[in-house]
Amino acid sequence: NLPAYPTPSSQVHSPTYTAAPQAHEYRLAYNARLNPNRSPREFVKQAKNGGVTLRLGGQDDRVTFPVYGYGASVEGTLDIHKRDGITSVEVQIEGTLMMEELAESGTTNCKLFLNKTILWVKDRVYEAPCPRSLSFSLPLPTTFSDGGKSYPLPPSHEAHLSGLPGFRARINYSISVIAVKPNIIPHAVKSTLLGGGDWFYRTISTPFVYLPRTRPSSPLPPPLVPGQWGIIETSQWKVFPTLIHANQGGHDIMVKLYLPASRTFCIHESIPFHIMFSSSAMSLAAFMPLGPMVIASLKTQHTKIQLLRQTTVDVRNALILGTRTDIWRVDYIGEGAFRHAVCGAHWIAFSGDIYISPDIKVGGFRAGGFSIKDCIVLTMTPPDISKSPFKELRFTVPVQLATDPCPRDGSGIVGYTEQTGSPSISSSDEFGAPPEFG
Repeated sequence: NLPAYPTPSSQVHSPTYTAAPQAHEYRLAYNARLNPNRSPREFVKQAKNGGVTLRLGGQDDRVTFPVYGYGASVEGTLDIHKRDGITSVEVQIEGTLMMEELAESGTTNCKLFLNKTILWVKDRVYEAPCPRSLSFSLPLPTTFSDGGKSYPLPPSHEAHLSGLPGFRARINYSISVIAVKPNIIPHAVKSTLLGGGDWFYRTISTPFVYLPRTRPSSPLPPPLVPGQWGIIETSQWKVFPTLIHANQGGHDIMVKLYLPASRTFCIHESIPFHIMFSSSAMSLAAFMPLGPMVIASLKTQHTKIQLLRQTTVDVRNALILGTRTDIWRVDYIGEGAFRHAVCGAHWIAFSGDIYISPDIKVGGFRAGGFSIKDCIVLTMTPPDISKSPFKELRFTVPVQLATDPCPRDGSGIVGYTEQTGSPSISSSDEFGAPPEFG
């Protein structure tokens, strides 16, 4: 299992973006020819019976589902075309977590939140008809509660592990519109808001994507430079030391892996690193065939640095006789490329970048028994361990992934300064700590 880590304060939320300027903003430029005959962009969905149309503002009309960010409000309008007999209209948004362990502990469903409101109720005195148009605004929560603790609301995400045992897990969000009529619809369900003898049917329900945008609190630091005795360390880079142990009485090799101190990286940018190996000249010479190769395929590379993602599902989310009941899968989501930097009499240094897969859309999170954690893994695997002068190495460093880069000139940093600060991934959490869940 990967080592556990707390949520760092070095990752902050990006502002929520809207199609039109807000009260404190102004438009720098606008090309009306791009959409001369359209109102501000909307996501539109119509009920199958044509009775109601749902319009959600601030959306790209070309997307499959609406998208909302951290702290956003689901805002829109209901156009009601068939108003006869309607006594009330309500709208709700909800988030759910579904986990299923195949051939193990069954299925569990958890409601992350439910936010609903009544938009209109018929006045029984004046008998006014339902309005043709109703506006609404429902805020998304930023947290949810589980086991008495509060956690950030997780992004929309789906994961699975084939085979037995295996799992399926989904975090879904949706908006539903409910039109209520008197008791004329058979096999309907009572409205949880209105109660009484009214019955309702769902006229429209559509999923939406919750994607909280985050960014590192500081940009990537300038590269380190070598000196006479090796790499010159700075406060902007954190060093992670380990050893490659020698066989048959040889000298061990000291390994120093340097990563940007925040350890929070944008999924659209490569992750820079430096690595230095130091030992006796004889041990370094013996290690070189096993060390990083500047030009080599992954099949012939004995020393690798990769980005690893562990996805864990635990339906019971508990300890049974001191043992967790989770199932997990591990995926390599980024590969590192080495560049030779410089060497001295008793050391050799490399620099490079880890390139993240474009399929990655979200960072790590935890929601009940469903969690994702990311880690940089440095490995050295001899082709024949029985004949190798050195033992195998596997060294992990937990990291966080963010959706957006940090603005290098300071622009765009709005309203989140209280969440910035020094990294909170403490050294006690870096190596070998058991995972923590729910």
